[in-house]
Amino acid sequence: MSRRLFSTLIDRHNRVHDYLRISLTEKCNLRCHYCMPAEGVPLSEKILTADEIYRLASIFHKLGVTKVRLTGGEPLVRKDLIPIVQHLSTLFKQIGITTNGSLLSRKLPKLTESGLTHLNISLDSLVPAKNEFITRRSGTTAPVLQAISQSIELGLSTKLNVVAMRNFNDDEFADFAEMTRDKDIDVRFIEFMPFDQNDWKSKKFIP
Repeated sequence: MSRRLFSTLIDRHNRVHDYLRISLTEKCNLRCHYCMPAEGVPLSEKILTADEIYRLASIFHKLGVTKVRLTGGEPLVRKDLIPIVQHLSTLFKQIGITTNGSLLSRKLPKLTESGLTHLNISLDSLVPAKNEFITRRSGTTAPVLQAISQSIELGLSTKLNVVAMRNFNDDEFADFAEMTRDKDIDVRFIEFMPFDQNDWKSKKFIP
């Protein structure tokens, strides 16, 4: 008896799933305290090729998936990101990327032309010194703010992800909310999650 693909993905709770996330790489150009130790972590050399990503996406498209989000690590470190987005745009009308934004501005116009529609950008403080501390990298604030403005100007659906940390950025929550008054942007506060070697402390945690 021949096998056939189901037309939709439905779980045991009868929920239809039409959204796919694909991790493009484990690599990242930052070393955020809540994400990994300063020296980094061992990385796998086995990652999906562009052809494998498109093949996988094609299968899920046949199963009813209509939206795809590219994540990492930091997806912008992949040199073939633009052609990947171009190929996926032949399948999906909604393509998103989750990024730290530090490498985004230069590639954003071409990504938009290639079919990018949604962006989730991480920024944990509007104070440059705080960002340099949390990312362990200098000059990380201005490029991200530039990319946020550019994303809005290009008409992309833009969300800002802020990891909430007590006595670090909790005094800036109103400032982040203020950004949404005049800008077409959503700000989301993300829970600081504990895992090995990520500098998690209960006194920093905001439930």
